[in-house]
Amino acid sequence: MAKKHLTIPAPNFKTAEFKIRGTAPYVQNKFSQKAREALKAQQEAGSTARSKRKREAKNFQESYEQALHKSEDGWYGIPAPAFRNAMVSACRTVGFKMTIAKLSVFIEADGYDEDEATPLVKIIKGDPEYFESLVRIQRTIDIHPRPKWQPGWEAMVRVKFDGDQFTYEDVANLLMRVGMQVGIGEGRPDSKTSTGMGWGTFEVIND
Repeated sequence: MAKKHLTIPAPNFKTAEFKIRGTAPYVQNKFSQKAREALKAQQEAGSTARSKRKREAKNFQESYEQALHKSEDGWYGIPAPAFRNAMVSACRTVGFKMTIAKLSVFIEADGYDEDEATPLVKIIKGDPEYFESLVRIQRTIDIHPRPKWQPGWEAMVRVKFDGDQFTYEDVANLLMRVGMQVGIGEGRPDSKTSTGMGWGTFEVIND
């Protein structure tokens, strides 16, 4: 019986850089360190947690500040996984297998969140503004302070991709589809829980 030899080509990864500009507000909602600590305390308390739980007064300014993704160097950024997840999701619009896209597209980080080490893409233009959003939780309505960037915000997104799966033009077109059809952040068109608010859309403005 003749032997078969399997030849696996070496990885052929390339990097493309794109400048993007927001065509709609970008709204951020980081799971705050304070909320993380409260959840941990509740779990450590076990069965006694509910009976002794008291509703503390909400510090809206503090909640707003803790919803921001701030890097270890002090600048604000967008979670890099948001772009990667969006590009994988956008593959559905052109019939490309999402399972292959997960292995073929990655976003290079400019830095990391100071609290949770989330990889971040730096926002190079625009400043966050205080914004209050009404959120329905079961039968109650809550006010969530969140940071919002007005349309015109900008970022540089570096996409590392498998050159055996995508061309530069493929990646550029995929990112453009993300900007128009998927979006990033809160209220994006491709929201898991709704059709979104139309937030988080952008255009690719490379020359």
